[in-house]
Amino acid sequence: MSGSSSEGAGAPRHVGTLREVVAVVTGASRGAGLAIARVLGEAGATVYVTGRSTRGATTESLPGTVEEAAEVVTARGGRGIPVRVDHTVDAEVEALFARVREESGRLDLLVNNVWGGYEHYEGNAFDVPCWEQPFRERWDAMFTSGIRAHLVASSLAAPLLFRSDAQGRPGLLVSTVAWAFGGYLGNLFYDVAKAALIRMAFGLAHELKPHRVAAVALAPGFMRTERVMAEHARQPFDLSGTESPEYLGRAVAALAADPEVLSLSGRLLTAGELARSHGFTDVDGRQPEPFRLPSSG
Repeated sequence: MSGSSSEGAGAPRHVGTLREVVAVVTGASRGAGLAIARVLGEAGATVYVTGRSTRGATTESLPGTVEEAAEVVTARGGRGIPVRVDHTVDAEVEALFARVREESGRLDLLVNNVWGGYEHYEGNAFDVPCWEQPFRERWDAMFTSGIRAHLVASSLAAPLLFRSDAQGRPGLLVSTVAWAFGGYLGNLFYDVAKAALIRMAFGLAHELKPHRVAAVALAPGFMRTERVMAEHARQPFDLSGTESPEYLGRAVAALAADPEVLSLSGRLLTAGELARSHGFTDVDGRQPEPFRLPSSG
C-alpha cells in the first residue's frame, strides 16, 4: 500500500544519485504521487510535493497530506518541500513554479500525476455507458482536473526545464497515465482522457526537443494505492497481479538517472518494461509485467 513505510525499504541499486535534481511531483499527498516522491527522496532529490490535502483539510477525508509527504521525502534522504496547490486554479500553479524558480533557480524533473478523475468514485456506476454518465461531473473530473491540469503544469514548467548545456543532465517531464495496450478502460471519459495524455506527451516531446528536455507518458500496472486497498477492505478481491506504487516511483527514478533519456522522448512507457530495461524490481523483488486487461474470452 502506498502509505506503508515498510514497502520500498532500499532504493533500486541501479539508480544513481539524484542529489542535484530538483523535482516537482504533482498530486503527491498519497497514492502514486507519494510513492514517486518517496523514491526520489531516497535518491537524494529535492522534491516539491503538491496537492490540496493539508493537515486538517484532506480531500474526501482520505489519509495523507503534502506536509506528511514532504517529511517522508526528507526522512528518506532527500529534501521535501510541501506546497498546497489546487491544480485547477492557474494562479496557484503559477505561484508554484515562481517559487521553484526563486528558491532553486531551475527544475530538472516534472512529474504530472495530479488527477481528479477518481473523486466520488461510484463503483459499478463508473463503467456504465456514456449516455448514463453524469456528463458535467465526469468532464470536469477527467478533463479539467486531469488533462488541463497536466497541460498547465507542463507549460509553466517548460522554461525551467530548458537545458543550454549539451553535456549536462537532460530535463525530464513525465506524465503518469493508465494504459492497457489499447484495451478499452471501461469509461469513455476516462479512456479518451488517458489517450489524450499520451498524445500530449508525444507533442510535448516535439516542442521540447530543441531544449534538451524529454517528455514521456508512463503507465503503471494495478497499484495497491490507498483507494484500491480501501476498496479491497470493503469487498476483497485478488491482489496477486498488483504492484506497489513504489514500482512506478522506481521507474521515474530510473528515467531521471538515465543520461540517454532523450532517446525515449515522446514514447509511452510502462513500469514493467522499464524494470527489465533499467534493471530494477518492485519492493518485493519481483518484476510485475506491464498491465493488460483480462481477456474477455
